[in-house]
Amino acid sequence: MASDLREPIRFLQLENARLTEENHDLREEIETLRQVLDAMIVLQDISTSITSKTNILGLLDRILESALKAINATGGSLILIDEDTRELVFTVVHGSARESLVNYRLPQGTGIAGWVAQHFESVIIPNARLDPRFSSTVDNLFHFETHTMMCVPIATSNRVLGVITALNKNNNKEFTPTDLALLAVIAQLAATAMERAEHVTAEV
Repeated sequence: MASDLREPIRFLQLENARLTEENHDLREEIETLRQVLDAMIVLQDISTSITSKTNILGLLDRILESALKAINATGGSLILIDEDTRELVFTVVHGSARESLVNYRLPQGTGIAGWVAQHFESVIIPNARLDPRFSSTVDNLFHFETHTMMCVPIATSNRVLGVITALNKNNNKEFTPTDLALLAVIAQLAATAMERAEHVTAEV
């Protein structure tokens, strides 16, 4: 009789473990959504109240920080396109290379960020070094190691202003499509803030 019960009990144990893991993942997703929603509310309020005295770089820094925290990324950058040279300029950086990487420039089209800027497409990459678009230039120069990566364009209705990257999710996990969708929303907020700042400056 005991042997007859072994398989059903084993099945129930495995199913319980699976459901427990799913429940944990759902709680993590809900917490991520809550953090992003909170960040979006704050940033939306800030972006609509931009004046000629607003520190736009400080605002963009807060936008990036909120995005990376919400998706549990260990680093990332907000890269803008220099409209004169078309170079990619690391304007706001979070992570171990923050101090040294700001204002570093890459030629147009370089790496995954350059590809995203040119093609106006978001990407999520579980192993960046296996992607043929990846450039190791920044990693090599600034002693960094990119593993997982997401990149989304910052764009208005008529032009691409730059890209936001998120690197190396905590606990060696991979970024999810939900993470990518949330990063895209944050990138749109950044574009809105930058466009409004341009309009305010032009009016002064």
